[in-house]
Amino acid sequence: MSKIAFLGLGRMGEAMATNLLKAGHALTVYNRTPEKADALKQQGARVATSPAEAVREAEFVFSMVTDDHALTELTTGPAGILSDLPVNAIHASCSTVAPETNRQLAAQHATHGSYLVAVPVFGKPDAAAAAKLWLAVAGPAEARERIKPILAALGQGTQDFGDDPGAANVVKLCGNFMLGAAIEAMAEAFTLGQKSGIPRQQMYEFFTSTLFNSPVYKGYGKLIAEEHYQPVGAPPSIIRKDLKLMLNEGRERVVPLPFANIIFDRLSATMARNDENIDWASFAQRVSDDAGVDNYK
Repeated sequence: MSKIAFLGLGRMGEAMATNLLKAGHALTVYNRTPEKADALKQQGARVATSPAEAVREAEFVFSMVTDDHALTELTTGPAGILSDLPVNAIHASCSTVAPETNRQLAAQHATHGSYLVAVPVFGKPDAAAAAKLWLAVAGPAEARERIKPILAALGQGTQDFGDDPGAANVVKLCGNFMLGAAIEAMAEAFTLGQKSGIPRQQMYEFFTSTLFNSPVYKGYGKLIAEEHYQPVGAPPSIIRKDLKLMLNEGRERVVPLPFANIIFDRLSATMARNDENIDWASFAQRVSDDAGVDNYK
């Protein structure tokens, strides 16, 4: 049993924290909206009133917050993680943020005498609840080795991307871009089929049982074929933020990313319609809109 603090209890964070609790760890949790911790409290977690209080006795700290600003504030701000984190403790940064953000925070951890390991995850909230996430890991070798047994409670597998704490976040951004590219491709194909008199559902069933028999095409393809984007895995604004980070990284590394720009623009158009209580894959509807296809449910 380890002493663990979990900071950030959105749908992903709550599910991950629950699995750490089920694994027998002593868990302290913190969230800016305290009532989000109620379910975990009933299961035996201790609820802290600040990040500093949450991490005071922690061996491992997990954070799952929305963006770079929130992570930086949580780590280095007043009453942040580094205010009271014990020496040699490990901060598992699970948020989807810019690679450079984790590099900078890792340097501040090193000055403090603690470690940051980047652990971005792949999977929707239901996968998180079932401990079926895929995890990318990067950071100091000693810390990666120490945290490995803890991560086993969260997912079905991890991939080690080495010492650079920014590397795992490059992988995360690339993964989200690849998901978006698959969504765009299916949307275009299904829309062309529909306008040619071929039912979207029939195309979906054919392709996902033959050439594209994989979880991504089956899962997102079903949403696109039915044009029904519920339940919400992640809202458009969250993944638009990720695509913006991807484009920034491409500019920094001098890598043209024309497809990433298309997905970013689709998500921008979806946000402009004030569609937030809908899965981010709903940007596929913009393809149908452009093609003059009447919406159907």
